[in-house]
Amino acid sequence: MSFAPVLSGGGIPGWAMLQRTRTSQTAVLVAQPELQRDAAYYRDRIGKIDSAEALVNDRRLLKVTLEAFGLEADLNSRFFIRKVLEGGTLTPGALTTKLSDKRYAQMSAAFGFGDFKTPRSKDSAFADTILTQWRERRFESAVGAQDNSLRLAMNAQRELAALARRSGTEKTKWFTLMGNPPLRSVMQTALGLPARIATLDLDRQLTEFQSRTKAVFGNETLAQFTDPAKRESLIRRFLSLSSLENPQVTAPALTLLQAGLFRRL
Repeated sequence: MSFAPVLSGGGIPGWAMLQRTRTSQTAVLVAQPELQRDAAYYRDRIGKIDSAEALVNDRRLLKVTLEAFGLEADLNSRFFIRKVLEGGTLTPGALTTKLSDKRYAQMSAAFGFGDFKTPRSKDSAFADTILTQWRERRFESAVGAQDNSLRLAMNAQRELAALARRSGTEKTKWFTLMGNPPLRSVMQTALGLPARIATLDLDRQLTEFQSRTKAVFGNETLAQFTDPAKRESLIRRFLSLSSLENPQVTAPALTLLQAGLFRRL
């Protein structure tokens, strides 16, 4: 792909530029002939797909689908993706209920192959919904080729807002976040939590995430991130800490953050 986004460096300066130019830069990306052809193909064919088997057997459709959910690394795992889609999300014991990465459940629920007699891919608005997600993530992927921290920040801006607004208990929301690797990475870094937290049992991890969130943001809920200012604060903390590549600089910064003394951004 010939498109390369224009970034003003990394970290917060790069983030600020993306905030200003994302709409115009995304428009340049989606105008690329390759993306135009893929979108037209998807819109023409997806409504004719009535099974998970048919979807995974069309590599071009599968590629767009996986990219729309941030799962493009699984393009060659057709058997696995078919099982994810066929199992649905409503049946107890379905494969998606056993996977820690909840993006698979989101994809399976979006299609409904395992949950409904008529899959959602037959809906007239389905193609546009998936293609909108796909374009967003293609732009994020292009940004990530230059700076993965900025890609993670863009993903978090969208995913955290959606999760914060979701109905359900706070515990359920937290487990969803913990099961979303890109979103978890942003939260974990912003809170100054060490990588070894992943070795703890899930309930202990939940306690650590909530405790640090309360210390940094004033309360432990994810619902607070319906506030754009709170989301922006979290993303800027993430970018500040992830940009500290020198371990001798990072260590004291994390110590200050964990002590609750790091300046709120």
